[in-house]
Amino acid sequence: MKTPKATPEVRLPWEISADEIAAILAGSHSNPFAVLGVHKSGDVYVARCFIPGAEEVTAMTLDGSVIGELKLQHPDGFFAGAVSVTKQRPVRYRARRGDAEWAVTDPYSFGPVLGPMDDYYARQGSHLRLFDKMGAHWINHEGAQGIHFAVWAPNAQRVSVVGDFNGWDGRRHVMRFRSGAGIWEIFAPDVPTGVAYKFEIRGQDGVLLPLKADPFARRSELRPKTASVAAPELLQEWDDEAHLKHWGTTDKRRQPISIYEVHAGSWQRRDDGSFLSWDELASRLIPYCVDMGFTHIEFLPITEHPYDPSWGYQTTGLYAPTARFGEPEGFARFVNGCHKVGIGIILDWVPAHFPTDEHGLGWFDGTALYEHEDPRKGFHPDWNTAIYNFGRTEVVSYLVNNALYWAEKFHLDGLRVDAVASMLYLDYSRKHGEWIPNEYGGNENLEAVRFLQNMNTRIYAEHPGVMTIAEESTSWPKVSQPVHEGGLGFGFKWNMGFMHDTLSYMSREPIHRKHHHNELTFGLLYAYSENFVLPLSHDEVVHGKGSLIAKMPGDDWQKFANLRAYYAFMWGYPGKKLLFMGQEFAQWSEWNEATSLDWNLLQYRMHEGMRRLVRDLNFSYRSKPALHARDCEGDGFEWLIADDHENSVFAWLRKAPGEKPVAVICNLTPVYRENYTVRLPIEGRWREILNTDADIYGGSGKGNGGRVQAVNAGGSIAASVTLPPLATIMLEPEN
Repeated sequence: MKTPKATPEVRLPWEISADEIAAILAGSHSNPFAVLGVHKSGDVYVARCFIPGAEEVTAMTLDGSVIGELKLQHPDGFFAGAVSVTKQRPVRYRARRGDAEWAVTDPYSFGPVLGPMDDYYARQGSHLRLFDKMGAHWINHEGAQGIHFAVWAPNAQRVSVVGDFNGWDGRRHVMRFRSGAGIWEIFAPDVPTGVAYKFEIRGQDGVLLPLKADPFARRSELRPKTASVAAPELLQEWDDEAHLKHWGTTDKRRQPISIYEVHAGSWQRRDDGSFLSWDELASRLIPYCVDMGFTHIEFLPITEHPYDPSWGYQTTGLYAPTARFGEPEGFARFVNGCHKVGIGIILDWVPAHFPTDEHGLGWFDGTALYEHEDPRKGFHPDWNTAIYNFGRTEVVSYLVNNALYWAEKFHLDGLRVDAVASMLYLDYSRKHGEWIPNEYGGNENLEAVRFLQNMNTRIYAEHPGVMTIAEESTSWPKVSQPVHEGGLGFGFKWNMGFMHDTLSYMSREPIHRKHHHNELTFGLLYAYSENFVLPLSHDEVVHGKGSLIAKMPGDDWQKFANLRAYYAFMWGYPGKKLLFMGQEFAQWSEWNEATSLDWNLLQYRMHEGMRRLVRDLNFSYRSKPALHARDCEGDGFEWLIADDHENSVFAWLRKAPGEKPVAVICNLTPVYRENYTVRLPIEGRWREILNTDADIYGGSGKGNGGRVQAVNAGGSIAASVTLPPLATIMLEPEN
């Protein structure tokens, strides 16, 4: 007897295998866009959806027309059925369970947002608007409004976006993979701005990674929460056309630049100890800086970071202004307010390394994506952080786009690039055997060099008004020279040698200074090798180093006198100026990021006197072209007295073409000197435009009565000058 043949299973057009349904329900399907949404099957169109909790589902067009009833294929919420449409199109479902009814617009019924040119430029590394494509953006797409999400994770098996809008369920919004660029994307209709989200990533081995924040997120939750926030596009009515035009058309080397370095979280705080908002900071900090005469505010990193004591240097959100001070729009308003009164904003920028917090960039898709896999190149021993892989095109593009983002979206005037030396040297802070030489056997990180050159070239081309400043602590050549001349392309470089040598000198007892005279003269041998900023930064007043006033020798009067003389020395020295907050009024205590500055000290004469001095130094520096117009060129400086070791006296001339010169004279001992002869270039009366020993600054009030007379004796022009103790004076010809 023959066994009858089994009747072939008849599968309806919308039906798929149990294995595929199981993969959808488990969130492990390799391509859910091929299953879910609207598809043609034979002669009919079918719709499939996964809506957990639903018992019945009706398919509709976006305008509400019913196009079919879907049948439950799996009790966990998988539905399918024929729909009366003539092409693939976006659909919306009306889901019901008992008396409950809700609408779900199907993300899998929409086409991609990114195009092949985005893939090409992203892969090539030449996409200069990644910040408009990656991350989360509220858009109108194929007749619906929602959020477009995109993230680079080329080695992931699957990526989902999860958040408040889908119950943090990684099965609901599995993303479409663009293999040409390694980017995952999805348009999530009806999702509003303001929702928290992360990416759920399944690595190549199928293991789920810790939820990851969005590398391109433009807003984040307030710590200790770590999710990204879908931010609306930044809308700011800018009133800074004149400001941007000025800095975009002038030679910054010949402009007065006096920078007030600020940690936004501890400049001032509310009475209850909480942070000021950006608007509150604007109402206090901007008028203060205007009154003090600073030209720029440089913020320690304000990008999102999880740990307050890192001061922002261990950032997990390079594109997001930290939530500590409010929404990104608040920071934009702050910048706009500064620009309206002529103050520029410089952001401390950290492209050298990133922290290893599990929600951050580390092993982002289960592989060493943003960092090097080999710890000899990818791990920073000093800071326990990961080092960016500057040899990877997409990583370089991520960082270059970030620099462009801050300049374009927030109108920043400058980027101070942190820890450049750690980027340039493969053996930075490493012992023999702990680093890998470059292809030529050297210790130079050639990939980092190319990145820095690329970044500077791009930002100066796109935003000529922006300046980049390198914190580079070695003698790497041509840091602030153009790329086409073999330089790194920065606008300026921090003069760490000036800071080190001058602080070393000023911390000595005056009786010993004659033996270390060269600590103040040596800097002029290299003062014009780079375009320098003279930094008295936060690094000098933390970690047991004491404040600047505490570094000075002698009793309290001498400490203040020393510091006043030092500030005037610095403001008269060639180079742009930078001073960390609190040092302008001689705060005694070390800087503490957890509390406000000691503003109560301003009620005391000596501290208020120091503040007045810094204010007057700023306005003198800005109003006297001789003091700033040749900060970076050797023809703007001439020694008058360089070798008076015994008396610890220094004098020089600052000059600019067509402008009155300014003579700077420093007496760095407590000895009061009368009838001290100083050579001057012009005979006649010279006005004493600044004297750090003036009573208004807390000094003893000794000086030259406002004027000295330069006379020609035997072909040599000189003046007999009174030098106050531990003081610097500045003289200018009256005519």
